[in-house]
Amino acid sequence: MQAYFGIATITSFIVLIMIRICNLKGQGIEAIEFGKKDKKDFLILPFALFYFYLITANTFNLPTIERQELFHIEILSWIGVLTCLIALILFLWTLVSFRKSFRIGLVENRAQGLITTGTFAISRNPIYLSFAIMLIGQFLIYASWILLIYLFVGILTFHRQVLKEENFLMEQYGEEFNTYCTKVRRYF
Repeated sequence: MQAYFGIATITSFIVLIMIRICNLKGQGIEAIEFGKKDKKDFLILPFALFYFYLITANTFNLPTIERQELFHIEILSWIGVLTCLIALILFLWTLVSFRKSFRIGLVENRAQGLITTGTFAISRNPIYLSFAIMLIGQFLIYASWILLIYLFVGILTFHRQVLKEENFLMEQYGEEFNTYCTKVRRYF
């Protein structure tokens, strides 16, 4: 049963992103700039698709790599469900906090200004924090060595992207962003 929460979480993340992109597009705002400034970003896509397949395969007993499971502890699976729920709530709150500033990729967006309210008053990078929390939750649900690798690589990849985005925001907002950094932690 917990596996269904795992697949529902990642599916919800994807659906919420698609809804936000369509909503912004309807307002004349192009929300996808992924890979335009850094072509290496496209390397993330195949790994993300394989991750989604692993979650799907483990949920619905589809063919996958054998002997993935490290352990199966029922209470940890339920803690994983709770963790995924927390990640989903944080993600949704972050999408609301973004207002019209949500973008995929590095986009100059001075018109909206620097977002420092909502989840951004708690973390400078709440969307990446919610992704990391989701990965932790899904690892606890499925307890796979492959997902453990994805957890570590995912967190390193998020951190790399955070550093790029923070440099970009420093260039774009200067002292305003620097002041914000002194008040709000990078993650939590």
